[in-house]
Amino acid sequence: MEKFIAGITRFQNDVFPTSRHLYEQLADGQNPETLYIGCSDSRVLPNELMQAKPGELFICRTAGNLVPPYGEAVEGVGATVEFAVEVLKVRHVVLCGHSDCGAMKALMNPEKLKGLKIVPHWIRHADRVAAVAAELHGDLNDRDFLNRLIEENVVAQIDHLMTYPCVAAKARSGNLYVHGMVFDIPSGEFRMLDRSSLNFLPLREVLQRRARNEALTV
Repeated sequence: MEKFIAGITRFQNDVFPTSRHLYEQLADGQNPETLYIGCSDSRVLPNELMQAKPGELFICRTAGNLVPPYGEAVEGVGATVEFAVEVLKVRHVVLCGHSDCGAMKALMNPEKLKGLKIVPHWIRHADRVAAVAAELHGDLNDRDFLNRLIEENVVAQIDHLMTYPCVAAKARSGNLYVHGMVFDIPSGEFRMLDRSSLNFLPLREVLQRRARNEALTV
């Protein structure tokens, strides 16, 4: 704990004084624009990845960035989603997977979960992912198959998210936008889900396409 206590001390002495005004404002309440749903993996830090300041992201982290469907929802996950959408009125949901995901590795090798009791029950929320990936990408080597599994998981968990009445209603009315992404740890690159094709495209390519489309409408 000494390392983290030292970190807290540095925060109090060096970081907090430069952001004191922001924290004083946040003391009266939060108004985040985005609900971030990601993996609990220690290598993936949402605020750092998105360069978000305190108060900008409402964060839900679960093993494998899994979101149980409505009706099966674990209370903590369901309550977080509902509170973000209905009370905080977030405008965006980002569901982000990442490379080398342990939960997806467990789908590939379920025998590694032997002896665990809770984790296998949780991973079942990705059962569809394993079936879809095997059907579409079963001929790939293990490394490439894992990457496709990670992408298919983001698609599946967004579908689960859309079973929540509050999410479906806000998305249908245009008051909520849901985005799927995958973060590649060693390269720092992001891939973004194209909902029309269910393909993941490099974020730079998505931004370039958007810029071209905007230029055409000017």
